[in-house]
Amino acid sequence: MFKIGSRTLKTAIGVVIAVSIAKFLGLHNYASAGILTMLCIQTTKKKSVKTAWARFVAALIGIGFSFVFFEGIGYYPIVIGLLLLLFIPTTVRLNVKEGIVTSSVIILQFYMLKEMTWGTIANGIITIIIGIGVALIMNLYMPSNEDKLLQLQKQLEGKYKKILKEISIYLKEGDHLWDGKEITESYKIIEEAKAYAVIHIENRFLGYDDAYFNYFKMREKQFEVIERMLPLVTSLKISMVHSKMIADLIDEIADAVSSNNTAIVFLAKLEDLQRTFRDMELPKTREEFEIRASLLNFLWELEKYLNIKRYYRDSDV
Repeated sequence: MFKIGSRTLKTAIGVVIAVSIAKFLGLHNYASAGILTMLCIQTTKKKSVKTAWARFVAALIGIGFSFVFFEGIGYYPIVIGLLLLLFIPTTVRLNVKEGIVTSSVIILQFYMLKEMTWGTIANGIITIIIGIGVALIMNLYMPSNEDKLLQLQKQLEGKYKKILKEISIYLKEGDHLWDGKEITESYKIIEEAKAYAVIHIENRFLGYDDAYFNYFKMREKQFEVIERMLPLVTSLKISMVHSKMIADLIDEIADAVSSNNTAIVFLAKLEDLQRTFRDMELPKTREEFEIRASLLNFLWELEKYLNIKRYYRDSDV
């Protein structure tokens, strides 16, 4: 069964309202108001305001070009091409290129009328105002995607817990079965979540709520550290007590993965662990030395992972 999205519903309702208003006012080609509304429905509030202004300005420029070309040269198909050759670069230069398509509706409307009088120009301007205005009003309603962001946040934290647990198991037991799918899944969740977070920002007129975006950027940086940690772990020959101690700490970190916990506690434990290692007996063989060196490199990466969370300011998402 297919699903009707909010944007589709707003478009359908907006077109009906725009056409009804234009028809009630007795405008020529009143259906054009519905076309303009359809073209102007956007995905975010801020984007809708920005593009509405760009489309209105571009439409006025299009009216000016139409008067010069159609009244100056004639109402011929080739004139439309000549008009667009100059009109499109002009809108791009003035940074209102979003209005190219909507302006073309009005330009073609004048071409079909075969005249540009004060009455037809007023008709065109009113049609623009109705089409863009209705779309702007419809765009004031945007469904909240906060539930989706919270869902993605929970999913990502679950993936991180699984990854850290798998690292801990490897440090304790060595090779075991793990397909590593949580790595690719985490990356996909981060990319999807950042896109939703941008929409969340763009839908807020009052204030600038970028807490979700900052949260997922923080997780993205941690993900980069995890990608560096995994090769270090898999290259180890697990045979030392050091790896078991590190694994116990990672277990604690995995259990505490959330949006509002602090990394300061674990950084303190990590520092204690490093101090314990320094006080322990030095490696006796080359193999032990290489393993301990790899473990220390792993600890440095783990420290970076924790520091990323420590310096994340908006931890109350």
